[in-house]
Amino acid sequence: MRPRDMLAIIIGCLALSACANNDVIVKKQAEMEARLEQLVQGNAAATARLAEMANEVKDLQAQVKANSTVLEELKSASKRQDALPAAAPSRSAPQSPRIEVVNTDAVPADRETTAQDAYMKAFGLFSANSYNDAVMAFESFIRSYPNSEYAGNAQYWIGECYYTQHDFPQAMEAFNKVIEKYPTGNKVPDAMLKIGLTYISMNDPAKARVALQSLLDKYPRSQAAAKARERLGHN
Repeated sequence: MRPRDMLAIIIGCLALSACANNDVIVKKQAEMEARLEQLVQGNAAATARLAEMANEVKDLQAQVKANSTVLEELKSASKRQDALPAAAPSRSAPQSPRIEVVNTDAVPADRETTAQDAYMKAFGLFSANSYNDAVMAFESFIRSYPNSEYAGNAQYWIGECYYTQHDFPQAMEAFNKVIEKYPTGNKVPDAMLKIGLTYISMNDPAKARVALQSLLDKYPRSQAAAKARERLGHN
């Protein structure tokens, strides 16, 4: 065999070997790209799940807060009820056994008790996350019992219903009404705090700071003021 032919054979073998190696490299590159894509997709799915779990945690925290508030409202209502003077028994006739009334429609209910029941019904809707129904129930309560001690609270919870649904303009209007219509009510500090937080949610930190500082100036010892200090970064 001539040297030229031998050289041609060697070059051909090297070319075939190079092509085979190139195919292997291309195949491995494709496998690496596929694995990389799977990792990227997996990370995206994990990120989405983390975001979903974070939202679930926020919902649970909101529910716990709502339940705690319901308990506090019930305790407050119970204390007020216990503070009412008991009716003196009549001496003109012997005491008769207590009879449970089944058909309450035939008996006119005490107005204060009825107002309390209406308020707690609306609060129950809020606690059950039925925010639209709760708003209607609280508004109906305010129309029916405008002079009730719970009227200011009802207006505050209307704001909370809107705030929880991220309807910040409506929430702002509702919280402002608490301050304007019920200036001596016990929910005024909380309403001022929520006005500041609503401004934060609306990306207006300057107005938020003014609102929170106003709360500190007017109600420095309130629980709402303590939360405002945390937001403002005060020690």
